[in-house]
Amino acid sequence: MERLMAAVVLGGATLALTGAAFAQSQAVTGMQPALKPDSLSGGLGDLPPAPSGVSTILGGEIRNIDPVRDQLTLEMFGERPMKIFFDERTQAFVDGKRIPLLQLGPEEHASIQTTLDGSRVFALSIHILSRSPEGDYEGRVLGYNRRTGELEISEGMSPLSLTPFTVLVSSGTAIVRTGESRFTSSSSGSSDLMIGTLVSVQFASNSAGRGVAQRITILAVPGSSFVFSGSIASLNTATGSLVLVDPRDQKSYQIYFDAALFPGTRNLHPGEHVRVVATYNGSRYLASEIAGR
Repeated sequence: MERLMAAVVLGGATLALTGAAFAQSQAVTGMQPALKPDSLSGGLGDLPPAPSGVSTILGGEIRNIDPVRDQLTLEMFGERPMKIFFDERTQAFVDGKRIPLLQLGPEEHASIQTTLDGSRVFALSIHILSRSPEGDYEGRVLGYNRRTGELEISEGMSPLSLTPFTVLVSSGTAIVRTGESRFTSSSSGSSDLMIGTLVSVQFASNSAGRGVAQRITILAVPGSSFVFSGSIASLNTATGSLVLVDPRDQKSYQIYFDAALFPGTRNLHPGEHVRVVATYNGSRYLASEIAGR
């Protein structure tokens, strides 16, 4: 089978774990950034407005709730426990449904929208998921920290993703190659998780709400060579690029070439079937052979 089993066009992440509960609550409640006080008592008129500084979303496990001191402890993976304060101005949600603060208890999967209130970290809103998020993500490896197990991925083949996705790689994570036999014949493992590698990740969350990779499929590693076969969807000899579409799955693959080395590309047209041998260099596919069929 002469093609790389990799989709250049991505499905993206099913959920962004760190802010998943926060995003779900916004979608369900239509909540706006400007928060209103939680109506839990009749004395709210004496409370100052909620702090209006820059907010940050923190994800983890809620522990040690102290209703007397109006504070809780948030345990985040790889970080020291953080003390967060709250009061009647704080809003609380479970799966997007508003709940009274009095119903708040220890939770395994929570995202907290915080801001600074003087020197204290204050909870503007608390968002809880009753079940663990899970999903799939496909993209380009930006970095892998073997010590912490954190794998950072950008969306698609671009290294300039505005919202990179971070997932944890554990000793139980399966790492396998897919595609042509000459690519899959080489053994795969964490050594494939180099900058530029194209991956597809299946993940679930742990007790701290962090995404843990269950299976990582290696689609391409820098320096690997592939044979593409398909119809030309677009061709630009000025920039030296063409897009092939696989007729079996209609997925597209963008391949770059040096027009001076391939003068015959001037005679190609969209719709023609071609065979291309290309090497993946960590950011794009570079053609070493282009032939019509």
